[in-house]
Amino acid sequence: MNRDEIEIRRLKVSTHIGVPEEERSEVQDLWISVWMQPSQGFCGLRDEVSNTVDYHRVSIELAGLAAAKPRHLIETMATDIAEHLLSTYPLSSVEVKVEKRILPDADFVAVKIRRERN
Repeated sequence: MNRDEIEIRRLKVSTHIGVPEEERSEVQDLWISVWMQPSQGFCGLRDEVSNTVDYHRVSIELAGLAAAKPRHLIETMATDIAEHLLSTYPLSSVEVKVEKRILPDADFVAVKIRRERN
């Protein structure tokens, strides 16, 4: 089984998110980490970016996805990201972690999900 992964760790994105409308009205920063497992792994890439997942492109897409619409829950953001990555790239699975600084006595709250291609 292929265990090769591409990781983007703690990408800072800006979005409107939160349950109360007052919280959602202000732009907030989230930190997104993704672990992407390519369908065929790294064997045979021949050192060509076109044969792998372009993580620069992914980072731009994640920032755009975050900014595209307001959401209530970071759980929804994580699900939207996983669905986007699996539908756009040749991945066998993806893990997504979304962090939000919201509790005064905690570094952050986070959700983490794992999705696999059907």
